[in-house]
Amino acid sequence: MEKKKTNKKFIIILSALVLIGGTYGTYKYIHSLSHEHTDDAQIEKKMNPIIPRVPGYISKVYVKDNDFVKKGDTLFTIDQRDYQLKIDEAAAALVAAESQFEAAKADIGSANASISVSDANMKSASGSIESAKIRLKQITSDYNRYNNLYKTHTITKQQYEQALTAKEEAENQVRVLEQQQRASSYQKSVIESKSKASDKQTEVAAANIKRAQTLLDVAKLNLTYTVVTAAIDGQVSKVDIQPGQLVQAGQSLFYIINNTEAWVVANFKETQLDKMVVGQKVGLKVDAYPDYEFQGIVTSFSPATGSRFSLLPPDNATGNFVKTIQRLPVKISLDTTNDPEKVKLLRPGMNVDVDVHLK
Repeated sequence: MEKKKTNKKFIIILSALVLIGGTYGTYKYIHSLSHEHTDDAQIEKKMNPIIPRVPGYISKVYVKDNDFVKKGDTLFTIDQRDYQLKIDEAAAALVAAESQFEAAKADIGSANASISVSDANMKSASGSIESAKIRLKQITSDYNRYNNLYKTHTITKQQYEQALTAKEEAENQVRVLEQQQRASSYQKSVIESKSKASDKQTEVAAANIKRAQTLLDVAKLNLTYTVVTAAIDGQVSKVDIQPGQLVQAGQSLFYIINNTEAWVVANFKETQLDKMVVGQKVGLKVDAYPDYEFQGIVTSFSPATGSRFSLLPPDNATGNFVKTIQRLPVKISLDTTNDPEKVKLLRPGMNVDVDVHLK
């Protein structure tokens, strides 16, 4: 019985496949000893959100989707009329507060002048009282002498009555001067009270000036916020706003992407981190540009796994536990040796194959 002829071509092909598979497997094994790889990685760039600081209706939009802008370029403006009216109102309030302050200062000056006059009057009254008392003392002495003479019928009754009248007039003058002195003292105390009140009014008026000035400064500052400008150089994302649209303070409207700086965030399995350290070189293949290999460096490791930063982090203490391998975000900076024009072509979110050189 004849033996079936062996197909030499089949043997050659099978041997070649086994050789190629073995070689590739050996290469991958040796490669894995000094490399860690993941395709769970994306390009990241600084995305500056455009957020208005004041609410209002958009009056004009100066940019379109995907436009390139420079730092300081005007992106859009908000209707300024309401904010200009607030400036006018604050300026009027400031003028009124300054007028109140000047009036309070004038009251203080008038009160101080009145106090000075009262002091002079009191000083003059004190001198007059002293003179009147000296005169009263002399007239009283004359009256006593005339009284003794009248009792002995040495002088006439008319002379006695004249001495008595002079004595009563002198006593009355002393009483009048003392009453005037007390009135001046009371008037001075009233004026001093008014002066203290004027001092308080001046303090209040000064505080009102400061408050009005602050409100004016705030109104002017808010007016400047109606012109929204670019904080960085970059490329504008989709601009989904139009004139007449009402925007609120703190509302994120669109983004400006900084195209000059990029990095990669690679999510490595926790079982791949054993030999990875900061400073290791990295080869980066971006799916969009497969013919160019970017070079990078391991910069830092996230302080927690990605699941811990999710909106609802898993709680393994509830339900049935199933162990799953966690991934840790690793930041990879692009090396300065990369072509700057190629770096500018990178867009946030692009997929990247990452190959970390462990040795």
